[in-house]
Amino acid sequence: MIVATYNVNGVNGRLEVLLKWLEKAQPDIAILQELKAPDIRFPEDAIGNAGYGAVWHGQKSWNGVAILARGQMPLLTRKGLPGEPEDEQSRYIEAIVDGIVIGGLYLPNGNPYPGTKFEYKLRWFQRLRDYAAGLLELGVPVILAGDYNVMPTELDVYKPERWKNDALFRIEVRDAFRELIAQGWTDAIRELHPDETIYTFWDYFRNAYARNAGLRLDHLLLSPDLAERLAKADVDTHVRGWDHTSDHAPVRIKLAEKPIKRRTR
Repeated sequence: MIVATYNVNGVNGRLEVLLKWLEKAQPDIAILQELKAPDIRFPEDAIGNAGYGAVWHGQKSWNGVAILARGQMPLLTRKGLPGEPEDEQSRYIEAIVDGIVIGGLYLPNGNPYPGTKFEYKLRWFQRLRDYAAGLLELGVPVILAGDYNVMPTELDVYKPERWKNDALFRIEVRDAFRELIAQGWTDAIRELHPDETIYTFWDYFRNAYARNAGLRLDHLLLSPDLAERLAKADVDTHVRGWDHTSDHAPVRIKLAEKPIKRRTR
């Protein structure tokens, strides 16, 4: 099974890019972020014609998340995280596909630091940790994937000294990510590529992609039973070089049918 996460940066404006990637990569499950479209404008027909069923949680001009499943319809189980009933931002969606709970998320950016947006980011992260702990207690296979808007370590950011007071790299945010992982989740990319410089985002400015001046913002976290089945984890870096593409690249993992014996690090 191939599971991917992709911040499309506008599902309608970059629909051609999304469909091209779906055709070439053929993920079984694709988790999308930054739809930037209300529910009524989600391109359901085009995605259906590409062979995917979809559930989505949209928002006009901003945010928005979706889960696609090849050849079937995801079973929607949740829109939004518990904890702040007044929060109307479309940042979390959850569905079951082939017996796996898929949580798709788009964590707040949080800039500028300090400020109310940063405080909202930390609250949202706490809500995610609280909810994620409950998912683990269920003892079912779970994937929490999306744009976390955090570079967990200095290995995940080009020239980290320039990012110390950015909301994507503040120590409070990295601590929140570490606390999430400590619940028992596995960061798929780092599990298989512990020491490599790997990025998933390159700004449109200052020729960042050509210089490989990037950030690793997009993560797939696996529950323990799925971590045992992790066979591959890679970034479709070349997609960032396509015309009119997103500033993010898709991140893909391959799950084997059975647990894989892997040397413990």
